[in-house]
Amino acid sequence: MQVRPEQLAGRLEKGLAPVYLVSGDEPLQLLEAADAIRGAARAAGYSEREVFDVDARFDWQRVAASASSLSLFGDHRLVELRLPSGKPGQEGAKVLSAWCGDPPSDTVLLIACGRLEPAQRRAAWVRAADAAGVWVQVWPVNASDLPRWIDARLRAAGLSATPEALALLAERGEGNLLAVRQEIDKLRLLRGGGSLGADDVSEAVADSARHDVFDLATAAFLGDPARVVRVARRLEQEGAEPTLALWALAGGTRAAARIRGGGSTPRDALRGNRLFGNLARAVEQAAGRGSARRWERLLVHCARVDRAIKGAGPGSAWAELLDLGIAIAGVSPPGMRRAPGDRSSS
Repeated sequence: MQVRPEQLAGRLEKGLAPVYLVSGDEPLQLLEAADAIRGAARAAGYSEREVFDVDARFDWQRVAASASSLSLFGDHRLVELRLPSGKPGQEGAKVLSAWCGDPPSDTVLLIACGRLEPAQRRAAWVRAADAAGVWVQVWPVNASDLPRWIDARLRAAGLSATPEALALLAERGEGNLLAVRQEIDKLRLLRGGGSLGADDVSEAVADSARHDVFDLATAAFLGDPARVVRVARRLEQEGAEPTLALWALAGGTRAAARIRGGGSTPRDALRGNRLFGNLARAVEQAAGRGSARRWERLLVHCARVDRAIKGAGPGSAWAELLDLGIAIAGVSPPGMRRAPGDRSSS
């Protein structure tokens, strides 16, 4: 059974399942989900804990032996399997499938792993774990959902915040929920309770936002130039590779051009450019906001940025990338004219 992280507490209150699979790439929610399962197991009398850290040389027969062995002290056990890659290999997949097909009555198995790609989510051992117990899939909190997430955490800590304060907290903590939690803890210690304004947050909260090139592209195709500027500047400060940023922006532009020009279905255009998740949805929505001519002009712009990155054309890499991102978002940088029939501002 698949559940979201916020649904896990309710499931645990109904009793323990024999198997839990926790997967994803957002550290705080992964940590909190695993901690909740451990706490529920302890409260239910599962006092013995066995931990396996899986690497390339891991002996899967240790797990198979654990499944068939009795608890050392006759107590209920929590067996925790840490599988960062989400790839157990053929032997590991067989062991896990066998465990989930006939789980020991005195044992709870907790499998913690990183993000599972679509092909991995269809693997036999994942389906077996899902059928035998509870699968908690952790996804990063979207920028649009982050203020609501922060608001809920603040209220749980006895605090509230104005919309401006929530927006500032979200801006400074985007992509780093662990830092957001730490800042909320700090605010609770400093204020004790009550309402927070933007000035309170500005004085007390550090800028801990983390971004990747897909955040930049998503902001551009969602038509959010202010966020494009913020993310691009942070990526440049962190030393991100400009070639990767261009890859994400150009891939979305090519897909939008194919969709708008009628040369491909949205699904084929997006998959052909290896676009998935939030970025794929943003590109599909953006394709209809401009003419085919506009997207063709933006592809020419991508080529100009590529030359700048390679040192074969004028301009600095990140300045050109920023101009491209803003143009995709719908704001024309100097020298770029609006294409005929374009309904955007570019």
